[in-house]
Formats: sequence, structure tokens, C-alpha cells
Amino acid sequence: MRVSREKFAENREKILTAASVLFRENGFDGVGVADIMKAAGLTHGGFYGHFESKDDLALEVSRKLIERVEERWRELIAGAPGRPLQALLDHYIHWRTVDDPGRSCVFASLIQEVSRSEGAVRATFSEGLSTLVDVLEEVVPGATQEERRANATTTLSSMMGAVILARAVEDRALAEQFLVTMRRKLDPTQQS
Repeated sequence: MRVSREKFAENREKILTAASVLFRENGFDGVGVADIMKAAGLTHGGFYGHFESKDDLALEVSRKLIERVEERWRELIAGAPGRPLQALLDHYIHWRTVDDPGRSCVFASLIQEVSRSEGAVRATFSEGLSTLVDVLEEVVPGATQEERRANATTTLSSMMGAVILARAVEDRALAEQFLVTMRRKLDPTQQS
């Protein structure tokens, strides 16, 4: 039975959506093609009509999620002209980022796995992180471009580190310390 172009595109989007959640929840290696197709409501056999391999899917999902992070950060900045950095911090260093890895930051969810890999996915993550440093460079304090670049790099590392550490511990109070302390340290309006 032949599938229309519209249905084919719809099915491909279902696969991408399901994979984006499952990859962030379980890692690239923690989920199989059958799991992804089941979550998409499709049969396993249809996968290879859309993607050459799971690695091909992981690359496309990574690119889309990274683009989405950049778009969201730029929206937050544009929506908070008087406090762009604070808007990013409010959004990112938050319990929803910690508690829902399947629907939150692709970097915080997959960066450890990506750091042990090679190839196109790792290159995509590297480019994405560099882009986020560029975005932050526009909103962090600093008297020179060099100082803003250093502050942007520190801010990105700290934001993601706080979320990753908060996810890693079972003690909710300790997790909150990671979030609250880092939020306070990064927000120039809260520093004395």
C-alpha cells in the first residue's frame, strides 16, 4: 500500500518527535529503533523508508533540537529587553529542566554520551555549543569582547553543569543548592 507524500511527511515527523523525547530520556544507545517506532505509533519495518540508520536519525534529531534551543534562547532574549540574561537563567536553571529530560535541553540530556562519541553528531553538538556561547556573549556583562566571551563560556558551562549535577543526585535539597547557588552566581543583579 502506497503512502501519500503528506502521510509520509507526517510519519517522519512522528518518528522525529518520538526519537527526540526517547533519546533525551535514555540516550542514543539506550533506545532501539523498535522502541522509537512503537512510541511513534508506527511499525518497525517502516523506519528504513525514512532513515538509513539509527545514527542518521540521531543526527537529524540532534540538529533539530539544537536549532530549537537556539531559537528558544533568542525568543527569550527578545522578550526580555531589560533583563535578557535573567530571562535565560529563569528559563534554564529550573526544576522543569531537571525533572523532564525528555522535553528539556538536549545538551544537558545527551552531552555526556556525545563526549564519548565521534563523527557528525559530536560535530553538531560542538557547533551548537559554540552558537550558544555566541548568543550568551550578546547578553552577559563585560567591558570587552574578550571578557564577554569568557563570561559567556563560563555562564554556559555553569548553567548546564548545575542542571546536570541536580539531575545526578537523589537528595532534592542538594539538587536545589546546585540550582539556586548557580542562579545567584550567574545573575549580575544578585551579586554584591
